[in-house]
Amino acid sequence: MITDSGVGSVDAYAAHRSWTSRLAGLRRLDLPMLLAVLALSAVGALLVRSATFHLLTEQGKDPEGFLKRHILNLVIGFLLGGLVTVLDYRLLRAYVPILYGLACVGLLAVLTPLGSTINGSHSWIVVGGGFQVQPSEFAKVGLVVLLAMILGEPRDGEIGPGRRDVLLALVLAGVPGMLIMLQPDLGTTLVFIAVVLGMLAISGAQKRWLVGLVGGGVAAGAAVYFFGLLKAYQIARFTAFLNPEADPRGAGYNAQQARIAIGSGGAFGKGLFHGEQTGGHFVPEQQTDFIFTVAGEELGFVGAAVIIALLGVVLWRGLRIATQAADLFGTLVATGVVCWLGFQTFENVGMTIGIMPITGLPLPFVSYGGSATFANMIAFGLLQAVHVRRRPFD
Repeated sequence: MITDSGVGSVDAYAAHRSWTSRLAGLRRLDLPMLLAVLALSAVGALLVRSATFHLLTEQGKDPEGFLKRHILNLVIGFLLGGLVTVLDYRLLRAYVPILYGLACVGLLAVLTPLGSTINGSHSWIVVGGGFQVQPSEFAKVGLVVLLAMILGEPRDGEIGPGRRDVLLALVLAGVPGMLIMLQPDLGTTLVFIAVVLGMLAISGAQKRWLVGLVGGGVAAGAAVYFFGLLKAYQIARFTAFLNPEADPRGAGYNAQQARIAIGSGGAFGKGLFHGEQTGGHFVPEQQTDFIFTVAGEELGFVGAAVIIALLGVVLWRGLRIATQAADLFGTLVATGVVCWLGFQTFENVGMTIGIMPITGLPLPFVSYGGSATFANMIAFGLLQAVHVRRRPFD
């Protein structure tokens, strides 16, 4: 006969063993990815400090204000990433509807009086104390796990997702996508498209879906442009990278100043905290969207290449994790994260060197930001969670 105290002891032992096994699993963390993210975070903090120190000093504010908030964001972000790593990613299936619903509610809230317009996009909710929340960043997490759940469980007799699964995935992905377009946030919309296409390709969906989506996207983009559905400033920002000299004081200003800052750094840069373009505030939003220009000017080609290499390590390890996942759900989660971070990296670096349009996407793990940092660290935690449990019974 088991007494109440005996039952309590058994429950306590089981709980202790469960957490012990979870912590033991952390020994199998992907160390190269962890070190790369730590290095990127450290370099990013230095670049944020360089981009904001002189401006805050001139304004009579705490010159380390942005740096302090950024470090706080990083600490919170790593805690979130660690929590996600410890949790069993396979249990996410049960909570995907909740995560998806919260993402949609957050995006809807932005379109109400609670939302605020910053830098031309009505994408923020100001919570006070100098902090803002951008729900679209967390919607990326919701999109990845949603698509992984729908596409990662083929029906009986099917190798990949069937027509109903693909249609359901597209419809559900389209809801937050449309809400983001209404803000409007073109950059995040492009991230959504990259994630959907990448996850569909890996899930085993028939190729005609990919061809149809790409063709439909091109046609929709052309229709939006020719029928004037985009605002003038959006079209100007999107096309200014082709010829920034045509409007050097208007839409082409950011692109032109970004090129000048990066080009002036040469091979080895002017030295950390010694950038003239950075100190003179010629490049707007340099601590967020244009953080790579600080690296180009102050660390030069070599320093910028190191940052790109570190981001490449994260993406490489993410792809490796996707190939070694214990199930299709894990493979798709890792794939979605890699598509998200990979496209965002390419777009951010590309817009600063003039090969991509300016869309306002921050550089993962480097740029200043709260919501973006938290979402990136959650994505990092998802990759680590899949890696830790790459064997079916872990």
